[in-house]
Amino acid sequence: MSVLDLDAGNTFIKWRMAGSELRGRLRHSELTIAQWPSDVERVRVSSVAGEQVNQALHQFVSQRWQVQPEFAVTQAAACGVSNSYSDPSRMGVDRWLALLSAWQQEQGACWVVDCGSAITVEQLSGNGQHLGGYIIPGLQLMGRSLLMNTAEVIVDQTIAGFDATPGVNTSEAVHHGVNLLLESLAEKVMRKAAGQPVYVTGGDGELFCSLVEGATWCPDLVLDGLPLALGAE
Repeated sequence: MSVLDLDAGNTFIKWRMAGSELRGRLRHSELTIAQWPSDVERVRVSSVAGEQVNQALHQFVSQRWQVQPEFAVTQAAACGVSNSYSDPSRMGVDRWLALLSAWQQEQGACWVVDCGSAITVEQLSGNGQHLGGYIIPGLQLMGRSLLMNTAEVIVDQTIAGFDATPGVNTSEAVHHGVNLLLESLAEKVMRKAAGQPVYVTGGDGELFCSLVEGATWCPDLVLDGLPLALGAE
């Protein structure tokens, strides 16, 4: 069976065909104009993009391939992982799927970091109990928040590379300041993990992974959780 997996985040939709190298990434607005596989028999979806995007996905999938998309939901427990939330529906399904994936790989105590529009940090115990987590603004969100709320801060958006040294102009000060926060978070996670495995995913995850010694970069951690939550082919 040909299965299409979708990960709809706050900014982008990632997709891949299960068991193949076919994959892509697009903005929400590009849903109907993007190039998609022609042969799709099942669609599994992780979405934190909101009801409007979910409805658009449902309509597009049902019209394009004549199948009903299956949306994963956060559960109280699944696949050996127990949720710490008293109301599991309040946890974003992407966080839940990443936890399932990390547990399947590790089968032991570990940490899961997702660096997207928001940065989430989760802790799993050795028996699969989710011990809680943290949610903070992502790199781009931090930068945009500063620009939106400070009239005289003008930033050069073309600055590239990672540098957390003190900036010698406003643009550098903003970019390097955001980098410093990410670097500080990485150091904090390393101290808290104390040698336990750290799994990292998300758009800025590769950068974060480079700051955490021994961390494992897993770009498809959320997508890998879909067959665990919804069943394989």
